[in-house]
Amino acid sequence: MKKVLPFMKKYLIYAISSPILMILEVLGDIIIPYLMSLIVDVGIANRDINYIVNTGLIMIGAALLAMLFGVLSAHAGARAGYGFASEIRKETFKKVQEFSFANLDQFSVPSLITRLTNDCNTLGQVTMMSLRMAIRAPFMMIFALIMAVNINASLTFIFLISIPVTAILMFVTLKKARPLFINLQSKVDRVNAIIQENLAGIKVVKSFNRQSYEEKKFKERNDDLKANALKAISLVVFLMPLLNVVIYSTIGAVLWFGGKQVVAGTMGGGELISFITYITQIMMSLMMISFFFMQLLRGSASLNRILEVLNTESEIKEVSNPISELKDGSVTFKNVSFSYPSSSEKVLKNINFHINSGEVLGIIGSTGSSKSTLVQLIPRLYDVTEGTVEVGGVDVKKYDLKSLRDQVAFVLQKNVLFSGTIRENMKWGNENATDEEIIRALKHAQAWEFVSKFEDGLDHRVEQGGDNFSGGQKQRLTIARALIKSPKILVLDDSTSAVDMTTDAKIQKIFKEELGHITTIIIAQRISSIQHADRIIVMHEGEVESIGNHEELIEKSPIYREIFESQQKGVIAE
Repeated sequence: MKKVLPFMKKYLIYAISSPILMILEVLGDIIIPYLMSLIVDVGIANRDINYIVNTGLIMIGAALLAMLFGVLSAHAGARAGYGFASEIRKETFKKVQEFSFANLDQFSVPSLITRLTNDCNTLGQVTMMSLRMAIRAPFMMIFALIMAVNINASLTFIFLISIPVTAILMFVTLKKARPLFINLQSKVDRVNAIIQENLAGIKVVKSFNRQSYEEKKFKERNDDLKANALKAISLVVFLMPLLNVVIYSTIGAVLWFGGKQVVAGTMGGGELISFITYITQIMMSLMMISFFFMQLLRGSASLNRILEVLNTESEIKEVSNPISELKDGSVTFKNVSFSYPSSSEKVLKNINFHINSGEVLGIIGSTGSSKSTLVQLIPRLYDVTEGTVEVGGVDVKKYDLKSLRDQVAFVLQKNVLFSGTIRENMKWGNENATDEEIIRALKHAQAWEFVSKFEDGLDHRVEQGGDNFSGGQKQRLTIARALIKSPKILVLDDSTSAVDMTTDAKIQKIFKEELGHITTIIIAQRISSIQHADRIIVMHEGEVESIGNHEELIEKSPIYREIFESQQKGVIAE
């Protein structure tokens, strides 16, 4: 709780006022049964109409005030509870943004979505209940117990039996419910996972006509979630009738013993009525406490899941007094080896090479040779396990992370465009970019040829994920977005695979002739995309097999030669 309580600071006034207003509401509810007993034992007994009317008006006033305090308490509690959840959600989202790729490998995307939505909402609900129900129930029980003792202390011995019985029932039920509520959130994760996977790949599902298979998979997980939820709810359902039995048994005992006292004249009829009302309030308070603890268990599970994210430290650490200026775009790998945090197996082994500033470097190799992992070490998306990566002659770990990543533009294999307009997407590279700068970058990426045909030009709408553009168009737009950053280093990770060979050749020519000041690293499967590079690295099973230009590699690299010959045969066959 020490970790999350500071998030309540902004809503402290509501967090304080809600329980105070709730106590005032309880006082109003407590006074009403007492006034009712006076009406019966004094007003009706003496046939005093004025007394009955006046006391009745006081009852109405107390009820209205209690209702007003209740409404204000509910409003303040909701502001505090959901405001608190909003702050935690914002901080959790911010924490996720700070994660390295290694951290993101620890949490699945569906799990993070559940934590940011369902778990935060649950925490907001429990916080609101803590400010209201957790205050109302104990205060109601204490005040009602005081009033009951004040009316007839001899009848309160009945509580010596009913309250312990109720407490035992609550303890046993909560003990059984706890693991079910903890498990419930993981079941929600599993359902979210299959929903996300299915919706992301809905076109593939339909093209393979696998709707029935996906529906069956979803049904299994959905039924599993339902079964777990029903188990948890069934305990609540089972507890309520048991508590009702205790309540009615207590009321029956009071009526039996209290009735005898009324007949004997030692207790008034109105006092008996109010005593029963106070008993009901006490027992209902116990039921509210049990329900609150049920929710608290679920809230505790959600809090633990959120704390798992908040307590996760980024694998990427910055040094004190980091360097904020990159001298140039040169890159050096010195004895670099890398293994993922969850594995001891090295996916990169003893990598050594140097890239001159402004050089165009191609990287090729078989699938699984860790080409993408290699370049992700440059902007510290991952940190090396052994050795050093230098940019501008300085170890990347000595740079300010933001400054480093601002100067290293990345176009990943999966091209992601965000909903909005083309202009808004381009400004991800530079939020202050002018239309002229955007158009120039689009021209360099060979994207202006289709963007210029839209009637609304740069204001053309981009649907979520860029689904209203073809694969090749998305690739060219993401290249343009990277160029707007005016980086010192540009990494294209197989980002022209969906572009036709003619357009690809134009892009390579632009890089060579007009963007010579940018160090360009191109990962490709097609040799035609990199054969004009200054040098080419051939990767094989996490190691550098050969380095050289196209002609040199044809002579000395059997892997490169094999790839080239197989692709040449494919071109001839076409």
